[in-house]
Amino acid sequence: MDSIVRAIARAREFSPFLAMALDREPALDAALSSGRLDLRASSADPSMPVARRLRIERRALALNVAIGDLAGVLDLTAVTTALTDFADYALDTAIRTAIEERTPGAEPCGFVGIALGKQGSGELNYSSDIDPILLFDPQTLPRRARDEPEEAAVRIGKRVVELLQARDGDGYVLRVDLRLRPSPEITPIVLPVDAAIGYYEAQALPWERAAFIRARAAAGDVALGQRFLDAVRPFVWRRALDFGAIGEIRGISRRIRDHHAQGQLFGPGYDLKRGRGGIREAEFFAQIHQLIHGGRDGALRAPATREALARLAEAGWIDRDEARTLIAGYTLLRTVEHRVQMIDDRQTHALPTGDALDRVAKLHGVDNADALLALLAPHVAGIGRIYDALDDDVRPAFSRDAVTLDTDLAQAGFADAAAARQRIETWRSTAYPALRSPAAQEALEAVLPTLVPALAAAPVPQAALLRLDALLERLPSAINIFRLLEARPGLATLLATILSHAPTLADDLARRPELLDGLIDASAFGAVGDVAALMIAMRGGEAGGDYQTRLDHVRRVVGELRFALGTQIVAGVADPLDVAAGYARVAEAAIGVLADATIAEFARAHGRVPGSELVVLALGRMGGAMLTHASDLDLIYLFTGDFTAESDGTKPLGATLYYNRLAQRLTAALSVATAAGPLYEIDTRLRPSGGQGPLVVTVDSFARYQREDAWTWEHMALTRARAVYGSAEARSTVSALIAGVLGGDRPKRDIVADAVTMRAEMATHKPPQGPLDAKLLPGGLVDLEFAVHVVQLLHHAGLRPNLAAAIDELVGQGLLPEAMRPAYDVLTRLLVTLRLVAPDAKEPGTATQALVARALGLADWAAVVATLATTRQDVKDTWQEVTRG
Repeated sequence: MDSIVRAIARAREFSPFLAMALDREPALDAALSSGRLDLRASSADPSMPVARRLRIERRALALNVAIGDLAGVLDLTAVTTALTDFADYALDTAIRTAIEERTPGAEPCGFVGIALGKQGSGELNYSSDIDPILLFDPQTLPRRARDEPEEAAVRIGKRVVELLQARDGDGYVLRVDLRLRPSPEITPIVLPVDAAIGYYEAQALPWERAAFIRARAAAGDVALGQRFLDAVRPFVWRRALDFGAIGEIRGISRRIRDHHAQGQLFGPGYDLKRGRGGIREAEFFAQIHQLIHGGRDGALRAPATREALARLAEAGWIDRDEARTLIAGYTLLRTVEHRVQMIDDRQTHALPTGDALDRVAKLHGVDNADALLALLAPHVAGIGRIYDALDDDVRPAFSRDAVTLDTDLAQAGFADAAAARQRIETWRSTAYPALRSPAAQEALEAVLPTLVPALAAAPVPQAALLRLDALLERLPSAINIFRLLEARPGLATLLATILSHAPTLADDLARRPELLDGLIDASAFGAVGDVAALMIAMRGGEAGGDYQTRLDHVRRVVGELRFALGTQIVAGVADPLDVAAGYARVAEAAIGVLADATIAEFARAHGRVPGSELVVLALGRMGGAMLTHASDLDLIYLFTGDFTAESDGTKPLGATLYYNRLAQRLTAALSVATAAGPLYEIDTRLRPSGGQGPLVVTVDSFARYQREDAWTWEHMALTRARAVYGSAEARSTVSALIAGVLGGDRPKRDIVADAVTMRAEMATHKPPQGPLDAKLLPGGLVDLEFAVHVVQLLHHAGLRPNLAAAIDELVGQGLLPEAMRPAYDVLTRLLVTLRLVAPDAKEPGTATQALVARALGLADWAAVVATLATTRQDVKDTWQEVTRG
């Protein structure tokens, strides 16, 4: 109670506005003086005209909140929440009133206020404008019989502004600024929702992305507003970064500093909002990092500044100490800003001068102006220092003089400086389409001081330079990749490493340069999640549109994940065995998401077959859950239920035709390249009767074929069969029948003789690609796989789809020698790594040899060669032992 009484005394002495409010609200004055604080209390009467009632309610709220604030009863969050809640209520009331006045009795729908700025983030101050965007739906907006929807919407909008802004003896409700709407100089004050969506999708400016971080459907038809915000979300939160937009937002801050130069110097007259180290810079610091990382991490999309800073620090994107400095500074600056505004209820952000600054200080509860400035000074300095570090305009430049450039390149570390200079001169000559625009050339010059040292320090500088040259020659635009590298210099080093070692990943980048964006996330260098988590990512919010949109989204996510997994091997941060398992989880998630989407799309015309479902069976490396970067997917499609049944859609099909067409659609969904790129090669030749048989058969037909007609090679393939799509019941049924077949319910055949014949035919028709072909060389993975499968079928043991698990069981039972598990690990690590760095299976350069040795956990290339030779001999010995009998 004492704190409230003291606050009232300070308010009466130092704030003319609050003194007036206390006099005009005697009941509130009495309640507050007795220690009772009720934010809902007001002298307004429900029977009053709406505008007058809102003005009185606003005055009462401002008084209650101010006294609670000055007394320390309400913290900054409570203050700004109360003020924002009132603004939402007032705007909603004005919209409902305006609609009711024009169309009495109509539902207040089809008209929405989208809150931006501090209202959107729940951070309004005492004298804030509100900055809504007013939108309407022509189909649902209530209007008079002869009104055009556009005319009715504008009239409603004007009345809303009038109800809130008009002043009388009771003051006003809220100032309304509608200039944040699209193209305000030429557009009406209320816009059709679809036109607004089109604008933000195609024409919006970079600063508008930052503004929409804090957008919220606040008043009116909130469902309509949420539909709008959902539609424009990809415009705000982009997975592919545009560092040009980040630079533009930084530029806004520089222009604010220039325009408000008189408020930059800290002291009396300092602009708390726009000054160097002020409120706006703490906000921009948070928003810049949110735009960079929020497209990939939805947890960072908090609209409120302090919450955003805390989440960025928690995720590791900003320093925790810097976050604490910014949060503390923002809190104090906003609190003092409120004191300044309490004096006369004016929209001002600048500290006053002279005696007026003493009044602000005393209202705040300190002795004088000097004490207030001393309190503020370290916080202002801290915010300014942290924000300044974002925007260093002093960039080194590379000379255009040939002799000087040669010297600079030699000093950077290029052994053949002349050749490197010729590449840079080619880029500067605008010979490549990606480098012809002035913006591209500007971005090139800005990134050269970062890029050239990274290339020179690469393991194979000339190879990195030439592969970058090839990439630039193929790109439609290089601006974004240059700006990304400029903004994240560490990525330039990683890019140089990729270009030095991994032609496979370099080719991926040439097709999709935005893949590099994904590497700014720390998560890119960790294990990918489980299949369920990956499916959630592939169904993400950006893919909420049509079927084609879903196909594109899955391709983008899969491409990013596969690229990141490959980069983990090149960067030496992951075991190739773990990466291989990650590749397989990504593929399984893609199958699941695209199968769901394809079935739903197919059912729109053809319905579903009652009592039946599709089952997808994976074999080969996919069945064993260990893929390489280049693996295709060996799939068999089955369906449960009665093959004579018929689907229940508007265009019904018999079950067999239904599932064969559905499987064709799914194969296309998994394989056909779209605008977002390719996905997987799909091989369905392991189905019953091979390429001559139907694409899909019933589970019963598949079981009968495996039990009665399948050949030894088909049963060998079946050892790695795994159901990757279908209900739990269907998967269990298929797994049980596979276990029965492999356990002996199959034709009696000479397994050893058949296997020997098949291996000889394969050796004739598929010779090794090169001296390091870990798969096809004698004693390579194929020989190891054949040996394992023969033992599995002969002994009905170790029947696990994953080859490593199967080998462990067979070794444990004494059916395979112990050397087979390390042999499998060596050959698999080598295969997975070489698919990235030496896809021709030929010996790589010296620097890449070291990378391969590291991936295999060996000391050097000599150890790789020796280990491979020993491993192959162990496998050949085992193969001979297995087939001897």
